[in-house]
Amino acid sequence: MDKVFVKGLRADAYVGVYEWEHEQTQPLYFDLTMTWDQTAAGVSDALEDALDYDTLSKAVIKLVEERPRQLIETVAAEVAQLILSEFHVSEVTVRVEKPQAVAAASTVGVEITRSQH
Repeated sequence: MDKVFVKGLRADAYVGVYEWEHEQTQPLYFDLTMTWDQTAAGVSDALEDALDYDTLSKAVIKLVEERPRQLIETVAAEVAQLILSEFHVSEVTVRVEKPQAVAAASTVGVEITRSQH
């Protein structure tokens, strides 16, 4: 099956379980991989037949930045649901990294895969 991906998408979010994490934004980085049949787009060379990753990326950033959350697991689940419902992909893998979470680590994160089935 064909895939479309977005790597390193940044959103600045209020996310965390500590009070200070809701006083200033922190960067979250997303890698998104979507199952998408690219046959029509490959033939037509038309954006309306493709998965518009620019529009999708903007929708993800808007969702993530619109309200605070405690867990990146929640962020990942909401992003997956948005992509499945609004962009009609059959499967999505969402990887979320929170580089400022653990001082001794370059980054921490979660990865989930969700599908329409």
